[in-house]
Amino acid sequence: MSQRENLKRLLAPRHLAFIGGRSMARALKRCAEGGYAGSMWLVNPQHAELEGVPCVASVAELPCGPDAVFIATNKERTVQMVAELSAKGAGGAICYASGFAESGAEGEQLQAELLQAAADMALLGPNCYGLLDYLHGAALWPVAHGGVQVEKGVAVLTQSGNFAYNLSMSDRSLPVAYMASVGNQAQLGVAELMDVLLDEPRVTAIGLHLEGLNNVPGFARAAHKALQKGIPVIALKSGVSQLGAELALSHTSSLAGSDALYDALFDRLGVIRVSGPVSFVETLKAACGKLPAGASLVALACSGGDAGLVADYAERHGLSLPELDDRQRLELAGLLPSYANIVNPLDFTTAIWGDRQALEQMLDSILRTPADAALLVLDYPDQESGERPQCDLLLELFCEGLQRYGKSGFVASVLPELLPQHARERLHAQGVPALQGLEDGLAAWGRVAHYRQHRGALLARGESALPPLCPNPLEGRDQLLDEWQAKQALGAFGLPLPQGLLSTPAQALEAAQALGYPLVLKAVSADLPHKTEAGGVALNLGDARALQAALEDMRGSLARHAPQLNFDQVLLERMAAPPLAELIVGIKRENGFGLALVLGSGGILVELLKDSRSLLLPTTDAAIRQALLSLRSAPLLLGFRGRPAVDLDALVQAIRAVADYACEHAEQLLELDVNPLLVNAQGAVAVDALIRLAHD
Repeated sequence: MSQRENLKRLLAPRHLAFIGGRSMARALKRCAEGGYAGSMWLVNPQHAELEGVPCVASVAELPCGPDAVFIATNKERTVQMVAELSAKGAGGAICYASGFAESGAEGEQLQAELLQAAADMALLGPNCYGLLDYLHGAALWPVAHGGVQVEKGVAVLTQSGNFAYNLSMSDRSLPVAYMASVGNQAQLGVAELMDVLLDEPRVTAIGLHLEGLNNVPGFARAAHKALQKGIPVIALKSGVSQLGAELALSHTSSLAGSDALYDALFDRLGVIRVSGPVSFVETLKAACGKLPAGASLVALACSGGDAGLVADYAERHGLSLPELDDRQRLELAGLLPSYANIVNPLDFTTAIWGDRQALEQMLDSILRTPADAALLVLDYPDQESGERPQCDLLLELFCEGLQRYGKSGFVASVLPELLPQHARERLHAQGVPALQGLEDGLAAWGRVAHYRQHRGALLARGESALPPLCPNPLEGRDQLLDEWQAKQALGAFGLPLPQGLLSTPAQALEAAQALGYPLVLKAVSADLPHKTEAGGVALNLGDARALQAALEDMRGSLARHAPQLNFDQVLLERMAAPPLAELIVGIKRENGFGLALVLGSGGILVELLKDSRSLLLPTTDAAIRQALLSLRSAPLLLGFRGRPAVDLDALVQAIRAVADYACEHAEQLLELDVNPLLVNAQGAVAVDALIRLAHD
């Protein structure tokens, strides 16, 4: 049986086994209490029974190879148990023990032995808390947990067992179908788990708490599959800071990688990135209901203050609030008191509070809107107030109205603690997200609305279907090409270059005569990557006299700044026309992650405005175009203050040439910069280039 088929057994187990002592007996009993209906066994060679649970003396004595096993023994015995389970035909095992690759070279060797012992058996961990399966009631988990069995829900994958534990205990009513602590990801990682979980129709969204990825192409394939299926993926990525990245590496032996490249990866695949645990949970909850087709929203509250907050937060998170039409205003004016503000968001006041007929009429009028979704703002009072039944009535009518009009919608409380558990569970049972905290709730809804609105464009762009290149790490010596060599290499892939000639100082005047003025003169040497600082560049030379003077000045300047340099080659190029914009185009290499194409504003703007975008390679022309248009300096490309627009098609093709060169030389390319790339209405031209390659 293949590893993938065994993973499916692990995620839908017909029988469970626990290997260990009293804690495993308690884990088995928690499964029984949680509703697991299959066979369960406790394996312990030293006891006949533990905590009232009879023990099986060895793996060999089990009646069959269990679909799912939790191993809670020391690291050496864990390897032995995995080998015995594999021989028995078990489906998958969770390895709880630590002391493997996260602990150094000796642990890495032990982890390699563990993988060999597993063969085709699915293996989660080691150094992980395990798997909570709330679809089947199977809690392969060493300690207590707070979740309950569900009919459908989200799958959460995390590299922190404590994060999973706390999430299961949180008072947020997040419907969780699966929760997996992946640990070292020795065999099964985020990518492999996502791929199989996406085949489970009861999984509504996937949440990822990541410190790093060790299989970027596999993750990209799984995330593209999620995008195709319309299943949102929400990611909370730590390791943003340098210290955070170092902590992530030491914690789980995972690759932290460059955070900018994770942004590029997530943007490419439509992964929704959030900044903290609260936004993680609330966005997952928002993704559990019927996703809105777009970002327009109609909202109602019984307070003008609440309505004002809705307006502010909606604008902040890209949600539009379309005006009510004349018929809606007329109907609501006849139903609500004169002091009601009949706009969107609607303050319907408390005048009709508890009046079923009036509330139904109001909801019929509001929900007839063409807006993509509806929001009800509701804070429950204390139980002793006696007013909770009126809140329950409004929830009931709102849910019925959403169903009647086939509309997406959600309920949010202004304060997180004022949407009680019974209300949240009632809403989730009807497929309506119950979001806690108005600011967090509207932020979460804005994220899923943006995902739903742009999913089609991401798929059409084609980039998500291309697994990123992840070339092997390069070490040792490197070779820097001189400017002429770099330009010729890129020109062969279609990068537009100035008309130029490679010459010697002695023959420069003759070459210039053939080329024509005005000219640029540059010293050419692989040992002089920064020519301008050393006086190795002279611009706008209008005649032979200017060229001769520039040659003499350059010889003297280089003798002072780079005395070891042989001034024996020069590059003569026709002076480029004044550009409408300057860009920097480069390639960034992140070992263990991939190659990224970096586009940015040229000159001082890239540093001043921090104006750059990264695209993982390979990429598409559509993605390059979108990245260019998302730059802060994009108005310069489109025709700023009456100036002409650049030839965007030619610019995209010039950048495509750099990307194609990088893909072709991915196994040896260390660094590439085209700076600047000048663009105008007639096209683009690369006036300088640098390429650094690993030495053969």
